[in-house]
Amino acid sequence: MATIKNLQQQLELINHNPDADCDRELSGCYIGDLLSWVMAHAFSGCVWITIMSNINVAAVASLTDAACVIMAEGVQPDQDLLDRVKRDDIALFTSPLSVYEIAIKVHDVLNA
Repeated sequence: MATIKNLQQQLELINHNPDADCDRELSGCYIGDLLSWVMAHAFSGCVWITIMSNINVAAVASLTDAACVIMAEGVQPDQDLLDRVKRDDIALFTSPLSVYEIAIKVHDVLNA
């Protein structure tokens, strides 16, 4: 099964919380930016792809038990988010790729 570490290496993601557990196994992928919708539909162990960059991302990732969050399209986390993911042990990554490109690559890693 694929892990966060595999995903980070394959997608060349920038890690914003190097202390997070990157050995966690991945169970799928969820894409969304409307946080209330993500809270209702994301699932435990998923890779969550978003363009949201504020502190609420950490809260939603914790509530849904997402394995990690990838911020797409070059979006950068704000300082409050960085502080929160470090406090809550959430794996947070960024990528210059589009949501679509990331999704394809996540699919490939999950199905390798």
